[in-house]
Amino acid sequence: MGNLAGKTLFITGASRGIGLAIALRAARDGANIVIAAKSGVPNPKLPGTIHTAAAAVEEAGGKALALQVDIREEPQVRAAAAQAAERFGGIDIVVNNASAIWLAGTADTPMKRYDLMHQVNTRGTFLVTQSCLPYLKQAANPHVLMLSPPPNLDPKWFAPHTAYTIAKYGMSLCVLGMSAEFAPLGIAVNALWPRTVIATAAIGMIDGVKAEHCRKPEIVADAAHVILSRPARDYTGHFAIDETILREAGMVDFDNYAVQPGMPLLPDLFLD
Repeated sequence: MGNLAGKTLFITGASRGIGLAIALRAARDGANIVIAAKSGVPNPKLPGTIHTAAAAVEEAGGKALALQVDIREEPQVRAAAAQAAERFGGIDIVVNNASAIWLAGTADTPMKRYDLMHQVNTRGTFLVTQSCLPYLKQAANPHVLMLSPPPNLDPKWFAPHTAYTIAKYGMSLCVLGMSAEFAPLGIAVNALWPRTVIATAAIGMIDGVKAEHCRKPEIVADAAHVILSRPARDYTGHFAIDETILREAGMVDFDNYAVQPGMPLLPDLFLD
């Protein structure tokens, strides 16, 4: 398996959950981690800040740069990318993890929620990637990874939450377009999505989901590590599933990823 030692990762939403897990996995290799997230001060409803994440990255063996960034704000994102490149000498990898979720039907989706999801998910992904692109062009093995699902146009994935599905698929459509656009530059653009629901703060948005029926964020982090270690020119434009990636890498036992081993696992959204 490859190694991310010395690589610089710009990760959005890395103060907790999947983003933090990806950061810590890379940090164990000795990577540089840019923690680009909104959480600058503790929130009683959500664990972790950019500062606690930075401390965890350093403890795991990486170097951290904590940047308070709202990816809806273009000047903040441009400045963060420049600051990251200045601190670490470039940007090798972008992980578009930050996402907003609102699982409700049309009548029950306030327009401020609609706007938030589109500003963070689709527009934020586009803006962050665009802002880091000049630095990715200079990297030895550049990767962009979206935490988004394979596009699936079955109406059953739209009907319960049309606004969220459109916004989330916007990230996936960025993969389709950017992977082809950046291929001549040798920049890989891929998506990664979990086979099962992951135990993060977002599960509170899903009715009836309990943590014991989920897997830990570490399964996504380990799969991301496999993808980001691959030669960029050889692997791009894929919509990968965490478990599939790890099976391809030779893993057969996934019990350690379960919050409660032996309990039935819930499949994630957008997967048949």
